[in-house]
Amino acid sequence: MEIQRLSSGAIIATVAIAGLFLTLTTAGLLSINQSVPTSGTVSTVNVGVYSDSACTQQLTSISWGSVAPGGTAARTVYVKNTGTNQITLTMTRTNWNPANANGPIAVTWDKESTTLTANQIATATLTLSVSSSISGITTFSVDIVITGTG
Repeated sequence: MEIQRLSSGAIIATVAIAGLFLTLTTAGLLSINQSVPTSGTVSTVNVGVYSDSACTQQLTSISWGSVAPGGTAARTVYVKNTGTNQITLTMTRTNWNPANANGPIAVTWDKESTTLTANQIATATLTLSVSSSISGITTFSVDIVITGTG
């Protein structure tokens, strides 16, 4: 009789372990990650944009890497007023490829409307955000234009 009880306990334990294993396996199959490889070209008007704080390495492109839906990536850049007058900084994004990437993917920065005096340098953070509901876009590119007006 005791042998039967041990067998029942072993069967219950085996079924429980198998159920746990199947639950974890199914959850792994239902979790799908899609990353979006990205790149961006940086153009400037009346300013210099650099990858180093000494402003010796001019920045002409940004590789954002792969960003998962709902994720963000940030890059630090250094913006220098290369002119002799005070300027106000603005950033625009153009030439989205594909065009429908503009919306589910956004590029922002923390220096919009910042003023710089002649030769002043500002540390800026550019942030790429990918919507969690993005669909059908696996790669994209965009031109980032940083302008100093004054």
